Amino acid sequence: MHAPVPYSRPRPPVAVSPLIRDDVALSQIAAHDWNQLAGNLPLLSHEYFSALHRTRCAAPETGWTPRFLTAWDQAKLIGAMPLYAKTHSYGEYVFDWGWADAYRRYGRRYYPKLVAAIPFTPVPGPRLIGDDPTTRRALLERALGELKHGFSSLHVLFTDEDQAREGAAAGMLIRDGLQFHWRNRNYEDFADFLGAFNHDKRKKIKQERRRLLEAGVTFVRKTGAEITAADRAFFFECYETTYRAHHSTPYLSAEFFDEVAGTLGDHLLLVLGYRNGRRLCAALDVFDANTLWGRYWGTRDYVPGLHFEACYYQAIEFCIERGIECFEGGAQGVHKLARGLLPVATHSLHAIADRAFATAIADYCARERVDVAHSIDELESGSPFRSDAAIDATGSESA
Repeated sequence: MHAPVPYSRPRPPVAVSPLIRDDVALSQIAAHDWNQLAGNLPLLSHEYFSALHRTRCAAPETGWTPRFLTAWDQAKLIGAMPLYAKTHSYGEYVFDWGWADAYRRYGRRYYPKLVAAIPFTPVPGPRLIGDDPTTRRALLERALGELKHGFSSLHVLFTDEDQAREGAAAGMLIRDGLQFHWRNRNYEDFADFLGAFNHDKRKKIKQERRRLLEAGVTFVRKTGAEITAADRAFFFECYETTYRAHHSTPYLSAEFFDEVAGTLGDHLLLVLGYRNGRRLCAALDVFDANTLWGRYWGTRDYVPGLHFEACYYQAIEFCIERGIECFEGGAQGVHKLARGLLPVATHSLHAIADRAFATAIADYCARERVDVAHSIDELESGSPFRSDAAIDATGSESA
């Protein structure tokens, strides 16, 4: 007779640490594998990053050296981090020029630094790409480990709330910013949207739109294959002209926009403005089924109210027509509030290698978060929506 076998609980599976690599270029990764991991978000897509790299908009000669981290389970891509070594702070929209100047005044070197971001694109979302928290933690730990190799700091820009908490748990500093987003409350049309406004703000927008019509300004919206090479050339002329008018140089090239049109064309919205039948201005946005991201714009001539119509009202009308839930209007701009875009907090993560500077910057970030929270409270009190149908930044209605 055999002795009874003692009962034992099955052992839980042993978590296997992913293999983190820094020697796999994006061009070596299949677009399908990357995009599936990134949730098929157009601005995190293989095609978008590839266009930035191939056209040399984000390249060593422009101060953006790709150092992407990837996580692997044998031959399967399970995580990624779009990481760059930076020699300046341009094109980030989370401003740390004061930090760099403090380093300089104390005889220290702030650059190079490491930045996890979508270059030139202040769009909130994941920057540690992957569903598994263990994988994301391993990617972040590897990036933090790079601070031992001559980098002053690590910055994870416009990350989402969950990953902001994960970064804080890893000892990084959270820095808050401010953007303005529009939410679709199942509006039937633009008039229905304006119907939620208080009388004065509704009247002002109607006046802005009417004055443009009286000035002979009309608009056409195009998507995908409707956007021709001539349309793109005109858009770039306007985009470049507007940058030059502000004594600045555009970050992106005509070649970049041509390449994106060829790979992500179905996610592009081009708004073309005409005055008395002659092309006047253009705005280029990116969208998917859920979100429209306001991105680039330019004009040949200044016309009062033109920017608001091309960049906001046309985008909102498009979202209503397509049933798109959210329109992210980009960085900064308190003027967006009166157009129905409400304030939301954005988050970035920062690790500073120098302990003394880290302490001072942590204090600054803590005070700045309080200021941002107060600003949001104050801005919400100036909402254009009727008091009997107040709407918060998530699109919820409160009586």
